[in-house]
Amino acid sequence: MPVIEHKQLINAPIEVCFDLARDVGIHAQTTLKTKEKAVGGVTKGLLEEGDSVTWEAVHFGIKLRLTSRVIFMEEPHSFVDKMVKGAFKSFIHIHQFYAEEEGTSMVDHFQYKSRFGPIGVLIDKLFLEKYLKRYIVMRAIELKKIAEIKTNQTFD
Repeated sequence: MPVIEHKQLINAPIEVCFDLARDVGIHAQTTLKTKEKAVGGVTKGLLEEGDSVTWEAVHFGIKLRLTSRVIFMEEPHSFVDKMVKGAFKSFIHIHQFYAEEEGTSMVDHFQYKSRFGPIGVLIDKLFLEKYLKRYIVMRAIELKKIAEIKTNQTFD
């Protein structure tokens, strides 16, 4: 079962980073390349524990839908979402936030299992794990930009 971890330092308060990471509209804004949009469940605002959202996105030229549910939240330090329906056999995404002198460390821990047994494992090794790592890093960089702009506007 592949595990992807990424740490992003953001020059913004932990509360700002936490709220932006669970904001449905911001999620769509940080995933423009895959044209993600919320089409079911919570479709705007901040996700809370117990909420579910269905995302529609284009990956590898294919329009896909995936529904995840927030199964745990400890504001402003972490939340966990888990796939309940979608292209993977399973996934769990742990979002963690740590206050640092320079701002906030945001850590993504994404663990997934592909469908199709040994063929899925081969697909992971050939390209899917790298693709998902790039996706998580890209989203973190975009969230960093938004958080730092928001923070700088607050202090100007």
